[in-house]
Amino acid sequence: MPVPADDRPAMLPAVTALDIPDDIPPVRFGLVGYGFGGRYFHAPLLAAAAGCELLAVVTTAPERRAQVAREHPGVATVGSLEELAAAGAEAVAISTPADTHTALTEQALRLGLAVVCDKPFALDAPSARGTVELAERLGLPLSPYQNRRWDSDFRTVQDLVARGALGEVSRFESRFERLAPESGPGAAGGGTLRDFGSHLVDQALLLLGPVGSVYAEWRLRDSGLDDDVFVALAHTGGARSHLWGSWRQGAPGPRFRVTGTTGSYVVGGVDGQEDALVAGQSPATLGSRWGAEPADRWGRVHRGDDGEPVPTLPGAWHTFYPAFAAAVRGRGPLPVPARDAVATATVLDAARRSAAEGIVVGLPR
Repeated sequence: MPVPADDRPAMLPAVTALDIPDDIPPVRFGLVGYGFGGRYFHAPLLAAAAGCELLAVVTTAPERRAQVAREHPGVATVGSLEELAAAGAEAVAISTPADTHTALTEQALRLGLAVVCDKPFALDAPSARGTVELAERLGLPLSPYQNRRWDSDFRTVQDLVARGALGEVSRFESRFERLAPESGPGAAGGGTLRDFGSHLVDQALLLLGPVGSVYAEWRLRDSGLDDDVFVALAHTGGARSHLWGSWRQGAPGPRFRVTGTTGSYVVGGVDGQEDALVAGQSPATLGSRWGAEPADRWGRVHRGDDGEPVPTLPGAWHTFYPAFAAAVRGRGPLPVPARDAVATATVLDAARRSAAEGIVVGLPR
């Protein structure tokens, strides 16, 4: 489980190239899958990461192989995890449909590879726990890809809370809402609750600690997948989180509204790192400008007034893979502990039950 409130770090560390000792050989990475996530969220960041070498991509689709050759010259394509391991990979990032994550992660671990697995880490908590326990038995690094812990706006929320700028936090409101009905909820993500919810719940647990009860609502689409999700978490420390996810919201609410005893922080829009990657930018092309948000996108702290603007801290997705590489070499902790994926999946299981049965679900303490 995430650490208790009084033991949580004030800020997530941002690992940079300067933190990676020169004597560490780069970790040879493979990437499984070259769809949207693999192509835009993993490959560019791996290619630019200190301490990492993108060795090969596992894909059998001819069009994907052509994309890899065009976008990452010199990076091989192979047809299986066995071929990847035989080519000399030490670690792998898995970015494939949700229902393949458990099988592929466990196959990679049995081949002796360190693993980063995209969200949702598993379709349910028992599957997540089984995979984590396998990695622990084998002594291999395993980390869920919770890159949105390093969103610019969430880093700013963490900083404000750690500094006491809002007083004691009573409510955390967080949204991933988009108007893109043709894009989701996709089967590849396992539905909106598992897909968006993996990030929403992970951030809430990291910020406010363990949860005692869960209430959720959803709308099931013709596909049978859930969308228009609302989840309410009662944290054991007394605060509450209200989380929304939708692909069919014509008027998205603020990304965050965080309310405390002395003020509230509100920020709209969405962290810009995803858009930058889709546009072909990366930490390699933008350098120190990576993750920076312009002043017109900053949030504000309100105290019953129009509010005071708060500079948004830079987004830092590019720090995940250097940190994971350092952990593989025994030079630091994993960027996201594997058991955090079990904690998130446990809350999501409770949310699914709550939405399906119309009840509040309690969690053991």
